[in-house]
Amino acid sequence: MPWLGTWQGRRLCELRPLPDSASHRERKLWQVNFDHFQILRAIGKGSFGKVCIVQKRDTEKMYAMKYMNKQQCIERDEVRNVFRELEILQEIEHVFLVNLWYSFQDEEDMFMVVDLLLGGDLRYHLQQNVQFSEDTVRLYICEMALALDYLRSQHIIHRDVKPDNILLDEQGHAHLTDFNIATIIKDGERATALAGTKPYMEGSEDTHAQFLNGGTGYSFEVDWWSVGVMAYELLRGWRPYDIHSNNAVESLVQLFSTVSVQYVPTWSKEMVALLRKLLTVNPEHRFSSLQDMQAAPSLANVLWDELSEKKVEPGFVPNKGRLHCDPTFELEEMILESRPLHKKKKRLAKNKSRDNSRDSSQSENDYLQDCLDAIQQDFVIFNREKLKRSQDLTNEPLAAPEVKDMAEPTEDSEEERSALPMCGSICPSAGSS
Repeated sequence: MPWLGTWQGRRLCELRPLPDSASHRERKLWQVNFDHFQILRAIGKGSFGKVCIVQKRDTEKMYAMKYMNKQQCIERDEVRNVFRELEILQEIEHVFLVNLWYSFQDEEDMFMVVDLLLGGDLRYHLQQNVQFSEDTVRLYICEMALALDYLRSQHIIHRDVKPDNILLDEQGHAHLTDFNIATIIKDGERATALAGTKPYMEGSEDTHAQFLNGGTGYSFEVDWWSVGVMAYELLRGWRPYDIHSNNAVESLVQLFSTVSVQYVPTWSKEMVALLRKLLTVNPEHRFSSLQDMQAAPSLANVLWDELSEKKVEPGFVPNKGRLHCDPTFELEEMILESRPLHKKKKRLAKNKSRDNSRDSSQSENDYLQDCLDAIQQDFVIFNREKLKRSQDLTNEPLAAPEVKDMAEPTEDSEEERSALPMCGSICPSAGSS
């Protein structure tokens, strides 16, 4: 299959092996599946899947669960991106990232269970006409600087930093998410594929020349340009360059070489100086490291140690009395979705019965089934909860989980699964004030 093979010299299934001494029962307890979670409500969707709020039954902890239909991923040639995102998320963890906790699959879908951040994404707040202060935007820039510095230490270029991919927690701190077009580069290497969202892609000639006539490629500097575009947009309400997804790459090269960024006269000179260094077209002169940021006079008063521990209070705190997302996601899941998540168990049981009664030689699409079988075999099951309980991941075998910590999943009644709960215990509907 096109997505199979080696990722950075490691097969996907070798990333998180269980200890050889683990018994069959221990291995089963390490694995998490759909039945270990109670589905509460749908909160979002994107090109790679949908997102809902879930509660883990045994610990009662709340998470966001992203699920991607296997057949749709195959048809859209997105399996490689899903596997890449899984590979990256399983290897990283940071205070200003949306971290992966579990990954698992069933016959229909692939699942990623991640941190639940109820403050909404910055795109949503822009659409709600939130007026962000300079202090608030400066905090977001610094928190993203810490996140990008960590990603660089892991050789990761995110390539899609934008307001849509920055989520706020309930206290107002920023977290970077969505690694489905991120890439890993080795020391001294440069990325060559043109990837990202055009309005936030850096303006250097090297990056676009790579696409046009084979340039030298790009590196970590592209993410810092995107932070600059994001910060400018939060302050002014629109981006520094009038770029849209349908703009030709050739026109972007000319745009960046002829159009100057206009800064608002009422902005402080410190903020303008910081934005200028982030929005410098030449990546060699751009702020592109935590060291650059810490040495900047405009950030001289930042307490970086306190900031890294979330001890700096954000200027904007999302309203805790509402869910910061489009309420139509919930209605679409319940009314328009042909395969709603809350009816999964009943649907899979019917499909299994149907498959058992059908002659396998009469398969309508052997290639599709081969792809589905390959995903089933190569998908990596991940459990950060159990990894955190091991004493030493490097030098000692992973600690065997205690039986009492993983309650056996309970069977949901048909009545309980018949409707998606409205999450009343978390927050009222998004329309409340």
